[in-house]
Amino acid sequence: MTLTAETRADRAGLGIVLMLLAWAFFASVDTAAKWLALLGVPALQLAFMRYAVSFGLSLTMGIRKGAFFEWPDTRVMGLVVLRAVLLILATVLNFTALAYLPLAVTATLMNSAPLILTALAVPLLGERVGPFRWAAVILGFVGVVVVIRPLDGAFHWASLLVLINATALALFAILTRLLSGRIATQTMQLYMGAIGTAALILPALAVWQMPQTALEWGLLFSLGAFAWTGHEIYSRAHAFAEASVLVPFNYAFIVYLTIAGYLVFDDIPEAPVLFGAAIIIASGLIVWWRETSLR
Repeated sequence: MTLTAETRADRAGLGIVLMLLAWAFFASVDTAAKWLALLGVPALQLAFMRYAVSFGLSLTMGIRKGAFFEWPDTRVMGLVVLRAVLLILATVLNFTALAYLPLAVTATLMNSAPLILTALAVPLLGERVGPFRWAAVILGFVGVVVVIRPLDGAFHWASLLVLINATALALFAILTRLLSGRIATQTMQLYMGAIGTAALILPALAVWQMPQTALEWGLLFSLGAFAWTGHEIYSRAHAFAEASVLVPFNYAFIVYLTIAGYLVFDDIPEAPVLFGAAIIIASGLIVWWRETSLR
């Protein structure tokens, strides 16, 4: 779908609604994964189902449209594989951490990824980051420290998994930038599912725990279905609105998971988590505002 700048501006509201809906699906993935993780389902099994179902849906939709995806140029195939590996790693770490941490904590720490991206853009992309954005990055990491409380008895080692996850997501975003315009988004999603399925099938089978109820089966399959649907809606949102308009709504993820944590798991966020989340959101919005103003 190709829209003019004027049409995109007129339909920005629709793009925002789709963005909020996409993050609702992503939040549903984490909520379902946490439910299953608390039942003892291994993270490798959860990650495998997330990619296998997503791959099946991508392949089915491609066949229905009569479009088969091109084989990437050998010069970028290595980046496509590395991009997939980073997201697979992030998924496994996230699903592991969900068994130990409240949803509000994992969502907040994952939203440090844009700040890590800003810091990594200097050595990896050669971008210039001025003192204004560096100050925002430092402020954001103060928020991270407030949330994980490394010197407090509330500290949990799984918080470090989420920070590694956020770093992997930042590197994933950098590779997505490098591949943008060189390979179609649908093709990248197909290869993502294929690589994730192939990489995780044997480890998943080795630790497989058979679901005991129809609900557990449904939640397992929902991991991939929700993730695939979220990515599709996310892409369509960007067809109706500029990325600079949509970025602030990424923080709906924290709101959704905080609500889900309370309603589903009876988790009430502690004051330091809420305070740290506010700092991280504020620093992220500062980076977004600065980048938008520079453009």
